[in-house]
Amino acid sequence: MNTFFQKNIEPNKKVRTIEIFVLILLIIGSLASYGWGLSKVNTQVEELTYVQSVEMTRDTSLEDYDGEENAMCDVTYRNGDQTMVITYPYEEYEQLDAQTITAYEFKGPNDTNLYFDHQDVSLSQAQYAYEQTIANETMPVFNFANAAVILVLSVLIMMLFSRQFTTYEKSWFLSIMVLATIFSVLFPEESANGINGILIMWLYLLDTFLNILCELLISKQSRYNFLVSVLVEITEIVMSLVLMYRFATLATTLLFWLPIDIISYINWSRHKDQQEDELTVVRRLKGWQEVLVIAGIVIWTVVVGYLISGLDIATDFYHNQSLETAIIYIDACASAVGIANGLFIFFRFREQWIAWYICAALEAVINVISGQYVLLILKLGYFTNTTYGYIKWSQYIKSHQEEKKLSIF
Repeated sequence: MNTFFQKNIEPNKKVRTIEIFVLILLIIGSLASYGWGLSKVNTQVEELTYVQSVEMTRDTSLEDYDGEENAMCDVTYRNGDQTMVITYPYEEYEQLDAQTITAYEFKGPNDTNLYFDHQDVSLSQAQYAYEQTIANETMPVFNFANAAVILVLSVLIMMLFSRQFTTYEKSWFLSIMVLATIFSVLFPEESANGINGILIMWLYLLDTFLNILCELLISKQSRYNFLVSVLVEITEIVMSLVLMYRFATLATTLLFWLPIDIISYINWSRHKDQQEDELTVVRRLKGWQEVLVIAGIVIWTVVVGYLISGLDIATDFYHNQSLETAIIYIDACASAVGIANGLFIFFRFREQWIAWYICAALEAVINVISGQYVLLILKLGYFTNTTYGYIKWSQYIKSHQEEKKLSIF
């Protein structure tokens, strides 16, 4: 008897020791990265050394601000590896004719090259330019620090609730988060709408973490997924406002997802499995119901896409009007599928996993077009966990077919 317990307890102790060791390494790595990055960014500019004037050429491939009267328009000038970005109000941007500009190169702290469109540079202007330049140069360091924090949360959850998750579920969850960390360092985000790419990447990583955790809990038929889902909605609202994009999804989140999460939690709590209290009773959809859902998705996509594409919304996240219009219609379709998905989840229908497949595919297209490569890891998580969840729910429905008390409410 003692031998049996020793054989089973010892591996658990070893696993826990490894988990704690990894946790400590991640915390140290995050703190060290933050410390080094902040020390570089916060270096004070006490003097500038003028180097030379440089003729730079305007890069018009990044510009498409047609009709955006309230926009602040970034114009990029280049000369080889030398780059200068100037932000103009739309009125001034409209009057720009010259394709070249004289840039003035200065040396700042740590031999950092700074470029301005005027030679009489104040220390405050130099400080701001230096901080932005260093922040962009050290972006992979900050992204790793942010990702390490998310990984710490991931490992902690798997440790604290280890009995609630299988080995496969733990491995899947942590693998997705490690991949997100790697992508955040390899594919840093550019600044948009005056928001530094480091903050944008932080939102992407947080969104990935919360969505993956929520998806895992849904596959386990756990009603607690809706509590995590509320945090998902808040994060995605912030993302939409920061990037000034995906307004169909923003409206759907505010008016549909937040309320449906709350009432779904109540509904799922009323349909607990008799044998396993942590499970919720689930079922499947009928054929005629599927036809109605598909028709509703098509109508929503056309109507909402048309309405939003007619709005004059200023954003510098996209630089092509046709591309932005395409994103609007794809987003409208994704929001429609998302609404169907939310209703399926509320009514505990297995078909919500099919809706997840479609929604993940549409959002993956948006992420590729938008260059949001780290969010592709989230879609990879969706696809793999959706398959896992569909199989688990199907097995549950098959084993409970004799129970005809699967009421909607």
